[in-house]
Amino acid sequence: MRRIAVLGSTGSIGRQALDVVRAHPDRFEVAALSASSNTGLLRSQIREFRPEYAALEDGAPEDLGETGAELLSGAGSSERLAELRVDTVLNGIVGFAGLATTVSALRSGNTVALANKESLVVAGEWVMGLAGEGRLVPVDSEHSAIFQCLLGRRGEEVSKLLLTASGGPFFDLSAEELRHAAPEDALKHPTWQMGRKVTIDSASMMNKGLEVIEAHHLFGVPYEDIKVVVHRQSVVHGGVTLADGSVILHAAAPDMRLPISYGLLYPERVDAGVGPVGFDGVTWTFAEPRDEVFRSLPLAVEAGRSGGAYPVALNAANEVAVEAFLDRRIQFPELATVTEEVLGRVPQFGVLESLEAVRSADRWAREEALAVVGRHEVHRGLVR
Repeated sequence: MRRIAVLGSTGSIGRQALDVVRAHPDRFEVAALSASSNTGLLRSQIREFRPEYAALEDGAPEDLGETGAELLSGAGSSERLAELRVDTVLNGIVGFAGLATTVSALRSGNTVALANKESLVVAGEWVMGLAGEGRLVPVDSEHSAIFQCLLGRRGEEVSKLLLTASGGPFFDLSAEELRHAAPEDALKHPTWQMGRKVTIDSASMMNKGLEVIEAHHLFGVPYEDIKVVVHRQSVVHGGVTLADGSVILHAAAPDMRLPISYGLLYPERVDAGVGPVGFDGVTWTFAEPRDEVFRSLPLAVEAGRSGGAYPVALNAANEVAVEAFLDRRIQFPELATVTEEVLGRVPQFGVLESLEAVRSADRWAREEALAVVGRHEVHRGLVR
């Protein structure tokens, strides 16, 4: 039986992780659950899975009522739960907020099933230095796919990595059409059911840029050896080109329960309730990204190459821009514009190998991004 902590349990990844647990109650013991502010769902999860500990980041213990679990609350409570001695910590927390939890879990010697890509985007070298061999298992579908394709292979056998992108709901639109794209349209992903932030990032191709940075750190591969292709069917999730020119691809139904179950039970596999890929009468297509229209992808790759505080600024500016777009304060193409303007002003921050150092760069970038968003609002006449 695998003893696990599911942090970010009320989000998309957390809910699907608990679906896996629900399907295999004999394989898992849920030791801890945490949420940001969804008290109703967290209370229900605690009653169903009976963890020893639970945490509510934005709230007080009394908000959950009598649960039988030892309750933690306030900022940093998920980070404290990550210190528990468990077999696997699933970090499903969204955005920069998940970094401290990843660091806490690794420092405590826990294996981390990592769905929080931002941990590696903003502090990749540091986090990988904290992760001993076998202690960090990727949960993003693309990185899980590459991870599986690389199993048993020597480094000298590998030539390039392949990351696939769905292209989101807007990939076929013109630059002019994107100016009129509304948040509700951006949230209609054609193949995946995901949280709001990652769905917007998928529409802008920023998600793939963040994943390139993540892959660079996870697998130790140079940026020039990471290839992104648009695969609208979302069946091939990633692959590896070998030194002899052979290509190994990983294909599976677009269902996050597959990489989640593998991350929780690695190296074992269980039936995650997802059917196999069909081959009768299907067509798989692959296309080049449209970098001239979806500029977030090349901006992210360049920030990754620059290193230092640039990936931190990239992530922070994008998080601010996504919120502004969802609030209808900026237009869809301005997601990239806001990020680009912030990246053009990044000062020197020194070595980012502590939470405070990374948080300092993150705070600067968020303040700068908010100022940029404000200037765009004034320019468009949204502010009087």
